[in-house]
Amino acid sequence: MHTLSVIIPTFNEISYLEDAVASVRFAQQIIVIDSYSTDGTAELAKRLGCEVMQRKFDHFSAQKNAAIALAKGDWILFIDADERVTPKLKLEILDTLKNPKHQGYKLRFPHYFMNRFLYHKVDRVTRLVKNDGVHFTGEVHEKLHVNGTIGQLEAFMIHYTYKGLFHALSKKNSYAWFQAGMSRDKGKKATILHLLFKPLYRFFSSYILKKGFLDGIPGLALASVNAYGVFSRYVKLLLLEREMK
Repeated sequence: MHTLSVIIPTFNEISYLEDAVASVRFAQQIIVIDSYSTDGTAELAKRLGCEVMQRKFDHFSAQKNAAIALAKGDWILFIDADERVTPKLKLEILDTLKNPKHQGYKLRFPHYFMNRFLYHKVDRVTRLVKNDGVHFTGEVHEKLHVNGTIGQLEAFMIHYTYKGLFHALSKKNSYAWFQAGMSRDKGKKATILHLLFKPLYRFFSSYILKKGFLDGIPGLALASVNAYGVFSRYVKLLLLEREMK
């Protein structure tokens, strides 16, 4: 069977890290790439037996690419500290590594919001890849480039997406600044049409097209938060254009 390295980027994740590491103990190597946490995350990672690399954060792709250089396994699994590999997913990963048919695999992530998992709001993200020239590009919502075809595993990855409503809004605001900066650097402009229709479409996509309405009130709330995130991005782009930040 092929060997596996796990890469976990962290910054002040001491309350989450131990469970994340416990869920990937089946891997031959666990690498924590830490952005100089101040809460003891790096020290905990060392006590848990992880390989720890400290690197000043510039953007997500650079962090993960630095960790890829340390990976010794034939395959790499990327997880965040607030994610957990379930026993069912562990078995599916191990079975896949016995005879992989693709060079990468997408995992399924139900969102966690308002104290429940939203199984109708599921992201599919490439996280398990062959260690062969893989790399990330992009500063936020980074893209993983794989040399070959991509399959999909069926078991869910547990992801504690948001600790609560204010945490969700805070994350959306943080990402919005990143995305606005990238748009400005590419010469993009914000318009009234962006402010009006982009958020409406995101709500429609989250709540109707992706069946968020089946998740009840949490599904409605999350669709609204997603729409707010898009609105916030274009407001911040306007602020950057007018040099008001």
